[in-house]
Amino acid sequence: MTDWLLETTDLVAGYGEASVLSGISLKLARGRTMALLGRNGTGKTTLVDTIAGLTTHHSGTIRLVGEDITRMRPERRAGAGIGWVPQERNIFRSLTVEENLTAIARPGPWGLEGTFAMFPRLKERRGNLGSQLSGGEQQMLAVARALMLNPKLLLLDEPLEGLAPIIIDELLSALKAIVKGKGLSAIIIEQKARKILPLCDEAVILDRGAAVYSGPSQALLTDDDLLGRHLAIER
Repeated sequence: MTDWLLETTDLVAGYGEASVLSGISLKLARGRTMALLGRNGTGKTTLVDTIAGLTTHHSGTIRLVGEDITRMRPERRAGAGIGWVPQERNIFRSLTVEENLTAIARPGPWGLEGTFAMFPRLKERRGNLGSQLSGGEQQMLAVARALMLNPKLLLLDEPLEGLAPIIIDELLSALKAIVKGKGLSAIIIEQKARKILPLCDEAVILDRGAAVYSGPSQALLTDDDLLGRHLAIER
C-alpha cells in the first residue's frame, strides 16, 4: 500500500478551455497537513476544487491512497474519502444543526456526539436552523459536516475568512485537535499564513498556477524573506 494519501502529477486544470493550474505535482502523506498559500488569484481555490472534482481537467493525474480519481465525479470522490469545505460553506440553511450533520453522515469514527464535542457551540445550537447561526457558527458547521463524511482528506478553503478574533481562536483550536490530536490529513487554504502554518506540517506557495515553494511549514514560518516576497507578509 502506498505511503502517500494524495498525489497530483503534472496537474493542469481550470474552467472551460482556460487553464489556471500549470503542471502541479505534490504529495501528501497520511496524517500530514499542508498549508496552501499564495496571493489572491494564484490558483489555490482552483487546486482544491480540482482535487474535489469541480473544475475542468486538462491533463495530469490525481491519486487518493493510490487510486486514480482523476476522472471520478465529485460525489464519488466524497465517497472515496474527500471532505470539502468551500468558502461559501454550503450548509443547509433551512435544516437544523443536527439535521445538517446527520443528513450527510457516513459510517466511521466521526459521529454526532464526537463532532459536538469538537464544536461545543454547535451542540448548544443543535436545534437552531442553519440560517439562525452566526457566520462563525456556520463555518464550524461546515467543518463539522465534512467530518461527518468521515473523510481521509479534509480540504478547507479559507476557513478563517471574515471571522471575529474570538471565533478564529476557537476554530483554530478545533482544527489543531482535528489534525494534530486526531491525525486527520488536511489541505488548508488561508490568507492568515502566520495563523495556519503552526498547525501544518508542510506548506506550498502558488504563483500563477505553479508551485514556487514546497517545504516544511516551520521553515517557511521563520523565513521572513519568502513570506514577504510571495505573500506580502511583513515581519
